[in-house]
Amino acid sequence: MAGHSKWANIQHRKGRQDEKRGKVWTKIIREVTVAAKLGGGDANANPRLRLALDRAREANMPADNLKRAIDRGTGNLEGAHYEEIRYEGYGPGGAALIIDCMTDNRVRTVAEVRHALSKYGGNLGTEGSVAFQFRHCGQFLFAPGTVEEQVMEAALEGGAEDVSALDDGSIEVLCEPADFEAVGASLQAAGLKAEFSELGMKPQAEVQLSEADSERMLKLVDALEDLDDVQRVDHNAILS
Repeated sequence: MAGHSKWANIQHRKGRQDEKRGKVWTKIIREVTVAAKLGGGDANANPRLRLALDRAREANMPADNLKRAIDRGTGNLEGAHYEEIRYEGYGPGGAALIIDCMTDNRVRTVAEVRHALSKYGGNLGTEGSVAFQFRHCGQFLFAPGTVEEQVMEAALEGGAEDVSALDDGSIEVLCEPADFEAVGASLQAAGLKAEFSELGMKPQAEVQLSEADSERMLKLVDALEDLDDVQRVDHNAILS
């Protein structure tokens, strides 16, 4: 069930991102700007910026937009000053939520996040209230039908910690954040393309939701991801 939930969640997220390409570009621009601000504008020396630019290429973003974002981050161009904020809370059925934001106005952001949570049966928690239920790690997910042995050999060679076949036949690879690029490069060298890959918060335990709560949870995640200031949403719900 958990494996089915993971694959379904990924397909839903990708579909929604395709529908909201403009918002996805906005979020990528902010990530590129902050990555350049924190680690410099040279992607070869800034792993976070490299990952952001990889995501930008997947989203077919124009190079000029990315150059301007890097220049804003390094101070060569004027622009808004973004800061990173993480909110924790609960959704329908007691599911735990981690909401990562980039904003130039904390008051606006927390008001919008709180409104979305309350509208769909959730509530904002205090710092640390749910973070202990998640682990920060690199994740790669391969479509059902992918040969597990091939993925395992390439992933472990690149430094992955764990490779597992999920209930629906998809293959999940986990690694430490510092090994994310090496594992990705090893998989790519073996001719293996993940359907989904990211650095994110993986739940340590999941919560099974009813059909009604699953519907509300999907609407809540969509509402949160629709907010310009929200970069990503992680949760521990198993959706019916």
